[in-house]
Amino acid sequence: MADSVTSLRPRLHLPFKREKRPRTPTTVTAIDLDGLTLRVCQAVSRSSGPAITRLASTQLELPPETTSADPLIIGQALRSALDRLRIKPSSVVMGVPRALVVLRTLLLPPTQNPGELASLVHFQAGRDLPFRPEDAVIDFQVRRTVSLPQRPPTSSSPQETPAPETSLSRLEVLVAVVKRETIEFHQQLAEKAGLKLAALGFLPHAHARCIQACHVADADEAFALVSLRPDEVTIEVLSRDALLFSRATNLPQESPRNPDSPDPSPSATRPDPLSLVQHATRETLRSLHAFSGSEPDTAVSKIVVAGATGLESQLSSLLADRLGLPTTSLNPADALQLPPDSQADAAGALGALGLALGLADSTGLPFDFLNPKRPPVQRDTRRLKILISVFGVVALILGTLAIRSSLVRRETARLDQLTADLAAADKKRPTYRRTLLQAAAVDDWIKSDRDWTALYAHLSAVLPPAEDIYLKSIVVTGQGGIRLSVQARSGEIIARLDRQLRNAGYEVKPIAITPGSDRFGYDFTSNVELIVPPKLKVDLSNIKPPPRPSDDASLDPTLFRKGGA
Repeated sequence: MADSVTSLRPRLHLPFKREKRPRTPTTVTAIDLDGLTLRVCQAVSRSSGPAITRLASTQLELPPETTSADPLIIGQALRSALDRLRIKPSSVVMGVPRALVVLRTLLLPPTQNPGELASLVHFQAGRDLPFRPEDAVIDFQVRRTVSLPQRPPTSSSPQETPAPETSLSRLEVLVAVVKRETIEFHQQLAEKAGLKLAALGFLPHAHARCIQACHVADADEAFALVSLRPDEVTIEVLSRDALLFSRATNLPQESPRNPDSPDPSPSATRPDPLSLVQHATRETLRSLHAFSGSEPDTAVSKIVVAGATGLESQLSSLLADRLGLPTTSLNPADALQLPPDSQADAAGALGALGLALGLADSTGLPFDFLNPKRPPVQRDTRRLKILISVFGVVALILGTLAIRSSLVRRETARLDQLTADLAAADKKRPTYRRTLLQAAAVDDWIKSDRDWTALYAHLSAVLPPAEDIYLKSIVVTGQGGIRLSVQARSGEIIARLDRQLRNAGYEVKPIAITPGSDRFGYDFTSNVELIVPPKLKVDLSNIKPPPRPSDDASLDPTLFRKGGA
C-alpha cells in the first residue's frame, strides 16, 4: 500500500482540478507579516534546487489606532516598506497563520484516482466545519498510509476456530480549511500594495519546509518546533516534510495604561518577559500532551525553538528542564548558507524562508489556498446531450428561416423587376401591335409569287399625272387584289383611269364615281378595285411614268418639320 501512496503523491498537484498556478517565476518573493515586522525572502529556482538570494526585514509604519483587519491601510504600509527595502517584486507568495486555519486529519480509503480522493476530502471535511461550506476553501495533503486492525466477525458456535485478525489500509490525509474572506483579505492587501499574489500558502507547513532544508532531524525522527512571535506562539510536530500536529495560541499583550497610576512607566504596561516564557512553556506542554494522546505511537525526540523575540534561549532552557528532551534554538542562517547581509534577519523568518523555498521548488506548495485542489466537475452528459440537441434544432430552424428570408428577398426583387418591365412593355403595346401587323403583311408579301414593289412602280406609271388625280390610300386584299382610293378633278379622268388600267392588263371592277370635293380642287372621289391576273408580266423598262409637276416639293427634306409637312 505504501507503493500506491508513493505513486499517488507526485500526482496530487495536477489532477484535482486545481486552478492553473502561474508558471514558477525565476525569482520568488515571499512576504510574511510578523506583527508590525515585515519579513521578505527572495529565492531562485536552480537545477540543484531552490536557493535563497536575499532576506530582509523592516517595520511597518501604520497610523495610530489601525487594526490588523484593514487591508487597505496595511497594503499602503506594505508598499512603503518594500520601497524602503528597494524590492519591487512582480509576484509574491504569502502565508495564512495557524490561527485562521481549521485542521482535520481524515482516514480515507486508498484510491489511485486523485479526483475521487479530492471528492472524498471535500465531502468529509464539509460535514463538520464551524462555518458554512460555501464560505470554505479546502486544500489537503496525503501524509502516509496507515493499517487499521479489523476484527473478524464473531462466531456463533464456540467450536469453530476464530478467523485471524486482518488489517485495513487507509490514507491519512491532512486537510486545511480557511474562510473565503481570509483569501479575499490577502488579495485586497496585495492589490493595494501593487503586488500580484501568485500563491497563498500555510505558515506551519512553511516552517516544516524550512526545517527540512536546515536538516534538523534525522530520517523519520519526529520533533517539536516552537515558534515565538510578538503576539503568538505556535507549536508544531514535524517529521521530515510532514506536518503531524499544529497548534497556535496568543501571548499576553500590553495592558491599557492607567493615567492615574503612580507608575506610568512603559514597563508597567507590558507583561514581564519571564511570564511570557512561562506562558509559552505551559502551552507547549499542553500541545505535546495533546499530540501524544492523538498519536500514541509517535514520540517526540527533540525540541527546536525558533523566533526573534529575544526570549528563545530562556524558553529553550525552561523546556529542557520540564521535558527532559534535547532542546536547541534554531538560526537557519548557517544551515541555509544565507548571504552575509541576510543572516541577521534569519532567526525570525522561518515562514518567509519556507514559503520562498516551497514555491521555488519544482513540486510547489503542498497547501495553496489561492489555487486549491478541487474535485473534477461532474458533467451531466444526458443534460448536455439534450442541450446540444435543442441547440441543433434551434440552429436548424434559424438557418432555415435565414435561407427562406434570403430566397424571399431575392424573389421579391425579381418580381419587382418583372413588374417594372411589364409596365414598360404595356406602354409600348400599340407599337408592338403595329409592328406585328406590318411584319405579318411583309410575310404575306414574301410568301406570295408577286413582286409587289414592281406592281407599285407599274401602277405609278399607269395612273394619270398628279395634276389630274392622286392616291389617298392603297390596300392589298387577302385574295391578291388591290384596292385604290383616288381623288380626281373630274369624272372623265376617273373613266379614263378605268380604261388605262384595263389596257395595262388589270381586271377592274366597275368604278363608282362619287362627288367629293377637297380643299385642293379635286371634286370627285372613287374606290377602284383591281385584280392582278396571274399571267400579267410587268416590264418596267418599257414603261414611261408621267413627269412630276414643276412645283413638286414632296421629296425636299428642308420643307419638312416635326409634326407634319
